[in-house]
Amino acid sequence: MSHALFVILATVTLDAIGMGLIMPILPDLLRELTQSDVIAGQYGALAAVYSLMQFICAPVLGVLSDRYGRRPVLLISLAVAAVDYVLMALAPTLWLLYLGRIIAGIAGANMAVATAYITDISPPAERGRRFGWMSACFGLGLIAGPVLGGWLGEVSLRYPFWLAAICNGLNLLLALFVLPESRKASPLPLVLSTLNPLAPLKMALRLPALLPLLAIFTIVQMVGQVGAVLWVIHGQDRYDWSPAVVGWSLAAFGIIHAVVQATLPGPVFARLGERRGLILSIIIDFLSYALMAFASKGWMAFALMPLMCLGGVEQPAMQSLLTREVSEERQGELQGLLASLSHLASTVATLGFAALYAATASFWLGLAWFVAALMYLLCIPLLGWQKRRSGLYQS
Repeated sequence: MSHALFVILATVTLDAIGMGLIMPILPDLLRELTQSDVIAGQYGALAAVYSLMQFICAPVLGVLSDRYGRRPVLLISLAVAAVDYVLMALAPTLWLLYLGRIIAGIAGANMAVATAYITDISPPAERGRRFGWMSACFGLGLIAGPVLGGWLGEVSLRYPFWLAAICNGLNLLLALFVLPESRKASPLPLVLSTLNPLAPLKMALRLPALLPLLAIFTIVQMVGQVGAVLWVIHGQDRYDWSPAVVGWSLAAFGIIHAVVQATLPGPVFARLGERRGLILSIIIDFLSYALMAFASKGWMAFALMPLMCLGGVEQPAMQSLLTREVSEERQGELQGLLASLSHLASTVATLGFAALYAATASFWLGLAWFVAALMYLLCIPLLGWQKRRSGLYQS
């Protein structure tokens, strides 16, 4: 493993730890700030605000990293994240918590830049494997983060934010002193129109061969928000999980996710190819979400984690397939497009699934999970329509 790759993977890991720290305690913090036990709507709105800001900012950061280099964009975003966690640790009111999540969404859009960095330093044949490593490192961060967050949350709901600030500070120091630049600054002037968050979507329209994969990518991102927005609330409502148990459940998921992402994408893609690997992953995800809808005991949710993680192979598969369709000069723009689609899908799905959960929790807590499983059926015609042709985005 190259020096630069090790550093960027370590950066992703520390970033994930900071994110994972606050997940187990956010519902209880909302109950404290709102003085209400009905917090599904607020929880979904907070998650949607975060995703919306990433939708707006991710393509902008991708374009800026193409113009000025990956390193300065990463450094600024990490510094902003560290300061933001301090703000949320001190937030005495709900509106300040929302402000903190808005800033966190802006800073969190740096994942598009980290992905572009890996693309810069990786030959095409190695990208699928290295994207899997990146996902694995993100999973490793979700092992330590939620456990520490759940443990600290039993003492004080504010402590996880302070530790998240420290993690992001360490992340900033690591990048500042060790991470080299992967791409030289472009001599071309920055065109302000390229900073339009909707501008990257034109890329999809100019490459029809991308559209089926982008549609599948969007569906997968939407379905993925069910776990992101409902796992904690669902676990507390259905299984009566405490913050500590929530933290351990997220850590268990992170362990399995890391092992799967670190070991399976390479062999699976080598044996089946990326497209067949994507199909297999979608089928597995469909089954896991459908079964989760009917899981009535906490141990059942834990038992379904390996199946959910096996379905996660679809992420590096789609990333690798899509990077093959775009020239090296536009990889940052592609990652901005993917991040933009991801966050737009997350915003819509987070609000939608949170509202669905709140409306149906009284008679079926698992309905949102079942609806998510059914959404995977939309991928079948899209896979059938996918044309086997490629073209590079040159202009």
